[in-house]
Amino acid sequence: MENPPVVRGIDGSGPPGGTQEALPEDKQGFWRKLGPGLITGAADDDPSGIATYTQAGAKFGYGMGWALLATYPLMVGIQLASARIGRTTGRGLTSAFAALWPRPVVAAAVMLLLVANIINLAADLGAMAEVTRLAIGGPEALYALAFGVVSLGLQAWLPYRRYVRILKWLTLSLFAYVGVAMVARVDWREAFFGALLPHVTWNAETVKMVVAILGTTISPYLFFWQAAQEVEEIERVEKDQPLNKAPRQAAAQLRRLRFDTWLGMGFSNAIAFFMIVAAAATLHADGQLDVESTAQAAEALRPVAGDAAFVLFALGILGTGLLALPVLAGSAAYACAEFLKVRRGLEKPVGAAPAFYAILAAAMACAMGISLIGIDPMKALVWAAVINSLMSVPIMVGVMLAAGSRSLMGALRLPLGWRVLGWAATAAMAVASVAFVVTSVLS
Repeated sequence: MENPPVVRGIDGSGPPGGTQEALPEDKQGFWRKLGPGLITGAADDDPSGIATYTQAGAKFGYGMGWALLATYPLMVGIQLASARIGRTTGRGLTSAFAALWPRPVVAAAVMLLLVANIINLAADLGAMAEVTRLAIGGPEALYALAFGVVSLGLQAWLPYRRYVRILKWLTLSLFAYVGVAMVARVDWREAFFGALLPHVTWNAETVKMVVAILGTTISPYLFFWQAAQEVEEIERVEKDQPLNKAPRQAAAQLRRLRFDTWLGMGFSNAIAFFMIVAAAATLHADGQLDVESTAQAAEALRPVAGDAAFVLFALGILGTGLLALPVLAGSAAYACAEFLKVRRGLEKPVGAAPAFYAILAAAMACAMGISLIGIDPMKALVWAAVINSLMSVPIMVGVMLAAGSRSLMGALRLPLGWRVLGWAATAAMAVASVAFVVTSVLS
């Protein structure tokens, strides 16, 4: 008699060395249904995002909440397109681009991603080190190195099925910012008016902040990561295959993709909203309109909202940083390894994919080096978001062309409604980027 297949949840749970009957999708636990979409959405609220949302709330008060409401469906559209490419083809975005574009064009896209990710990694490491020094004292440089080494070690020596459990639980660290808002005496009426009935004065500062918010919510590394994790899931779960080879799995898997992505991006933007209103209720209300460092933001909360707000803010920086570091480094490594056509994957041991892990280590080492130079973490974080916004447009064009390609996706290409949403996200990013360039030149 044939043994039943080993079936585990998205977090790799299940009886070690044993088997269990496959559960119907609607009877799987809620937590098990969540995976790449949830982790990707949570990683979007990294220290770069925290810096951007804190500055938005400090400078503009409750008036920037509308940007998160507007970006939510756009995020879902582009992330779902990325995830669908990975699940349908069994390949990441770099391979998808290579099937459609000349190799030099793909090389340029991968290089842009690598540069932006290293800058973002460095800024995140600096922010984590700074807030640790503020909380317990000690040298920032040592903390930056420690966080980088620990993150790299976990990725190298823990198989994906175990490491993904850690990433999923780290998403809960984002609730620290719900706690900050709860102790900050937020004027919820004004907060919801700011989201639903915004009054915006358009000038160079407003445009820069909108672009920064777009850049930190719709970031290229998230596209590459979610697609890559769908490929990892195909390789991890024995019964799973790319949908273009197993179309019978399409209905259930695409339903899971939609659920996971809508919930993950919704979670991301809801937490970002709490960050903005917390900063508006504390820093903006206290007249502190320009936050120049992560430490200043955390320290400023102490007299205004109390020690609890300071502690929660600091814990949120560390938790989200530990979640974002592997996503940033991993997405760069996946993209480069695919371009070089070498073995890759966090499920593989170091010896089985040495080039992949070498790229991962090099990206983290470069980021640690940059973080030690002494660049102000808060400014670097916001500018990292702006850089992400400017480079997103060509990569988003590539994602949408790939997701809608019959030659690549076959009958499972992205439906028209989702293509409209994805192209709308691309157009919004293009308009914001052009506006940023124009206002920067004229100001």
